[in-house]
Amino acid sequence: MKQDYRQLLQPKIINSLSGLSLIARVVVNGYLSGLNRSKRVGAGLEFSQYRGYEAGDDLRLLDWKMLARSGRYYIKQSEIDTHITVKFILDASKSMLHKENTITKLEYAKVLIASLATLAQNQGDRIGLFALNDESLKSVPPVLQKQQYTRFLHELATIKGKGKWPEQSLEFEKLHDRSRKELLFFITDLHEDTAELTSKIKGLKTARNEVIVLQIMGENELEFNYRGYVVFEDLETGAKVKVDTKSAKRNYLKVFKETMVETKNNLLSNGIAHHLFTLDDPIGEALNLFLKQRTYLL
Repeated sequence: MKQDYRQLLQPKIINSLSGLSLIARVVVNGYLSGLNRSKRVGAGLEFSQYRGYEAGDDLRLLDWKMLARSGRYYIKQSEIDTHITVKFILDASKSMLHKENTITKLEYAKVLIASLATLAQNQGDRIGLFALNDESLKSVPPVLQKQQYTRFLHELATIKGKGKWPEQSLEFEKLHDRSRKELLFFITDLHEDTAELTSKIKGLKTARNEVIVLQIMGENELEFNYRGYVVFEDLETGAKVKVDTKSAKRNYLKVFKETMVETKNNLLSNGIAHHLFTLDDPIGEALNLFLKQRTYLL
């Protein structure tokens, strides 16, 4: 009997290395069991040419005979290079601590990222992680090392939601490599005062990469499923406001819909994909999205 990963979506499990690893394996194995495995992307079979070794290249692709003859390191390139770099940029601001149905948006994001990273690892891709707020930057640069996957999941499991999204961050400019084919996932709830998030996201797009925004929201945020008078608190500033939900709902939903349409169109006009996930959405939808975008990038 297949194990349902939803039963594992508990904070104590998600926020531990072993637990997060277990959830990711259950999600990915369940997803792959429904696919024709012959379609799985793997290493190219047809040799095309040599190129010089670069830091981070898979050592298994080194041509040792060429090394013996020339004393230099060369990589065998197939006609179709099927390995890419996959980077995950996580909004670790305090608004991601919004909680519904026992888990927060940040915890759902961890499961989402861990599952995508596991699938990418299975494809032989480099994986990297960057989590930002105005108090800290946590990074796991993408490299091909034996312990990379374990380190990735360890750092992911220990991320805490703090502060706000940084308005200015010189480190952010180092998060993408314009010389490589990269698939960048930006995971956020897109709560912003002005355009501090969307402006940074648009700056990530280059001619050689694909940028995908995965926006995570709670169902209550989307549908405004509140009753009576409710006190809402801004998790980042601590500001509180008392609202009559009955009179506020129509205007809230109108403004929210307009904002979503404007944001999506703004990103699409810059060649950036946008997908909305709620805390109840199946992770498999993101895995399907990953494989489609990965194939397109190749």
